Amino acid sequence: MAEPTDSELIADALAGRSQAFSALLDRHYMTIYRIAFKWSGNREDAEDIAQEVCVKLASILSSFDGRSAFTSWLYSVTLNAVRDHQRRNKRCQAKADAYSMVVENAAPADQEMATTLGQMWQAVKDLPARQRDAVLLTSAENLTHGEAALVMGCKESTVSWYLHEARKALKDLLGDGAGAHGDG
Repeated sequence: MAEPTDSELIADALAGRSQAFSALLDRHYMTIYRIAFKWSGNREDAEDIAQEVCVKLASILSSFDGRSAFTSWLYSVTLNAVRDHQRRNKRCQAKADAYSMVVENAAPADQEMATTLGQMWQAVKDLPARQRDAVLLTSAENLTHGEAALVMGCKESTVSWYLHEARKALKDLLGDGAGAHGDG
């Protein structure tokens, strides 16, 4: 028997079938957690955010209109939960924390590369929020400009502009040899 699609699970969940809602959460929980971890920078906050999103999905699932992929809508819901969590805690988590392990655990031969990655990640973290989101969605999440635009709730050309501005800022911060890449 074929696995039900997200659309089928959503329809069943909205019809009151709790096992369909559970199956939808099981299918997407790691994606929610991964996004929350990349944006929050630590495991505890990511777990809290993922749980908040799962609880919230029960009440907002009916607002999913199907005009975009469920995963794009879920990115937006998760990013909003991250921002809400950060505001509640009155602190912006350093996204570089998640990648600091690369620098700390790198072999001596890889220290220079790890240090460069650490510096670049710190510079990305310091970008304005919309530029940072555009860089993370296209580079870390490998989304296209169009997919990132859906998640960010803006036009594809706006994402391209954010990436252009981010590249200029990163070039200024890191020198001529650096910049955002993977702009999909």
